[in-house]
Amino acid sequence: MSQRPSYAVGTGLFIVLGFAALGYLATQTTSVANTSRGPSYTVEAHFANIGQLKERAPVKVAGVRVGQVRSITLEPGKETADVKLAIDQRYGQIPDDSVATIFTSGLLGDQYVGIQYGSSKKVLADGGTLALTRPAQQLEEMLGKFFGAGGAADNLAGSYRVKARFSNIGALSVGAPVKMAGVAIGSVQTVKADPVKLDAEVTLAIDKKYSQIPDDSAAAVFTSGLIGTQYVAIQPGGSPDMLKDGDELVLTQSAMQIEDLIGKFLVSGSSSSSGDKKDADGGKH
Repeated sequence: MSQRPSYAVGTGLFIVLGFAALGYLATQTTSVANTSRGPSYTVEAHFANIGQLKERAPVKVAGVRVGQVRSITLEPGKETADVKLAIDQRYGQIPDDSVATIFTSGLLGDQYVGIQYGSSKKVLADGGTLALTRPAQQLEEMLGKFFGAGGAADNLAGSYRVKARFSNIGALSVGAPVKMAGVAIGSVQTVKADPVKLDAEVTLAIDKKYSQIPDDSAAAVFTSGLIGTQYVAIQPGGSPDMLKDGDELVLTQSAMQIEDLIGKFLVSGSSSSSGDKKDADGGKH
């Protein structure tokens, strides 16, 4: 009996020391990553979402540190963050079509900018801009992929926007995928209620490489699996005219609620039971 209290105390001390060690390693790793390494040149990158990215965060290529974040600013009237990267001069051969992405170290680590080299023969000079970027991935998006919704398409070629109105969007949220034939072709950009028409206006950002979508196509709000996240599915129409930036999808199908499904099931069941009873009564006479 006397060994149990001492065992509990030892276990508690072990857990506390473990958390202390993790905290110490985290601070040491951050301080090492943020150390300046001599002369550098500056390039810019614009992100729709920087997550928890901070100044002096590392910039990496193939996992190797090549610089750090110099500054993060948001210009008035714009919805993208202007991030300036200080790149060590010895890494001066970065192609100008390279892609900058905001990653997270481990599951709960600090965020950093990762650069994936492109194939262009032109290299970034001091003051140049990385035009191709991917924003920080949010926890909601990762959970959506885990539950089967799939992620939105990579928006590297730019996008055009179309609108769709739904009487009920269910749990559809900003960032949800837009799919065609099960393939992600964009994402939900905005969701807002119209106080006049009393419906939901949803703006879809569709990758420009999917520009051949007929303008009589239909949009529907579907759910991935039984309890998965919701997304917008586009069913192509047969019109010779294609959707353009600012167009609206007139044919829409709202989200199916679980209450509707249960109601249909109960109505169908009661109707069939009533029919069977009538048949039985008719047989008796």
